[in-house]
Amino acid sequence: MVNMNGDHGHAAVCPLYHRAVELIGRRWTGAILRALLDGETRFSDLTQVVPGLSDRLLSERLKELETEGIVTRTVFPEIPVRIEYTLTEKGRALGDVMDAIGDWAHRWLAADDAMGEVDDACLPAAVVGGRS
Repeated sequence: MVNMNGDHGHAAVCPLYHRAVELIGRRWTGAILRALLDGETRFSDLTQVVPGLSDRLLSERLKELETEGIVTRTVFPEIPVRIEYTLTEKGRALGDVMDAIGDWAHRWLAADDAMGEVDDACLPAAVVGGRS
């Protein structure tokens, strides 16, 4: 569609939108955020719930999220030292975004899933808990 200026009416992508999509769309970041939203806090817990994620990449992504103010890293001076990662208010505000992506995936990608049935990890907690 051509507008009155003679161009095709394509607006530039908002730089803030682009930055947000690049941030949460980085490899493994969405899965890490989902796990943190689900209450996982320890490094070892995150590696268990995100299969295939290397320690190096998890560490890198957590540092990036911490730099962005999305994750807080707390060190407990115990023996052995305990480190927990929690979402900040800014990070928790991504909950609706992550839920929307999950809803979209179940609607539009589940039918295309060549891997067969979707396991419990893909289903909302309310559905899994309500199974008999």
